[in-house]
Amino acid sequence: MVQAHTRIYGSGFVTGDNCVKNEALTRVCDTTDEWIRERSGIEQRYFVNEGTATSDLAVAAAKKALADAGWQASDVDYIVVATMTPDYYFPGVSSIVQAKLGLGNIPTLDIRQQCSGFVYGLQVSDALVRAGAGKKLLFIGAEIHSGFMPWSKHQWDVALGKSTDPVSQQDRDFATKFRHLTVLFGDAAGAVCIAPTDDPKRGILGFSLHTDGKDVESLYVPSAGFKYRPYFSEEHVREGRYVPVMDGRTVFKMAVTKMPESVNAVLAKCELKLDDVNLLIPHQANLRISEGVQKQLKLADDRIYNNIQKYGNTTAATIPIAYDECRKSGRIKKGDLIAFTGLGAGFHWGAALMRE
Repeated sequence: MVQAHTRIYGSGFVTGDNCVKNEALTRVCDTTDEWIRERSGIEQRYFVNEGTATSDLAVAAAKKALADAGWQASDVDYIVVATMTPDYYFPGVSSIVQAKLGLGNIPTLDIRQQCSGFVYGLQVSDALVRAGAGKKLLFIGAEIHSGFMPWSKHQWDVALGKSTDPVSQQDRDFATKFRHLTVLFGDAAGAVCIAPTDDPKRGILGFSLHTDGKDVESLYVPSAGFKYRPYFSEEHVREGRYVPVMDGRTVFKMAVTKMPESVNAVLAKCELKLDDVNLLIPHQANLRISEGVQKQLKLADDRIYNNIQKYGNTTAATIPIAYDECRKSGRIKKGDLIAFTGLGAGFHWGAALMRE
């Protein structure tokens, strides 16, 4: 039987164990707190301890969401995970999450839409439940970006406050080449529990999703892929090609145009207006992008939520983290109309509407 509506019954999130403020980064590369805040709005981010995997964060966030929903892990009959930083090149993370939660042989699915992973994954999860493929679905966005950091073991010790010994100029210079990217990211996971609802006034209402791959090299990782033989090499490591490459101007321009367009498009599909939206939760890529989206949509400050200052860009985890904070702080109330939007590498972008 196809279900007419689904909604979110619980949410939760976790971060890495180590809070790293901007000042700590000044000890491993040439940057300043002012430089980072001016360009991104970020004040701090969290990194995991070495050896912690994306699946570990995903499981921890899942347990919080399950407790919030009042579900047992054994109630879950489908898992969807959005991540661009899996534990291994393959397999994906979802099967590892299934095993760590101690579940039976339920189906699991991984998606790779990067910073738009939550809006895409929400559509996939909603469709699976509506189609009857799952009755109680767990959807997780999880990322460990610390693997991108072009830092030596000593630089990690310095960044995490475990050493006060100076970093060599060679290591500092290498890290500085990538500072415009490495200062942006953090490690975290957010999860939501999705199931059918009989209340036609609540739940997930609709989506407007899009892809355009012609500018893929404006935001990508130029290594660890099967375009290369071997797919990863010593040369790639020496050149730092495991760090993402980004054309900031192209990404900014796309984000501040495509995200507002997709919000307006999904509102039109649902025969609603921007004035009906109580709160917009955008992907937290950069505070300047969120401010640009807000300006394009002419939203007052109390109708958009930003928390990138505290967590940095956690890719597929940013929206579920923000949603959880808003739910539990009272920023979102029953009956509120919530819009989610994001743009990510690929490029993929889109928006979703939900009535709380």
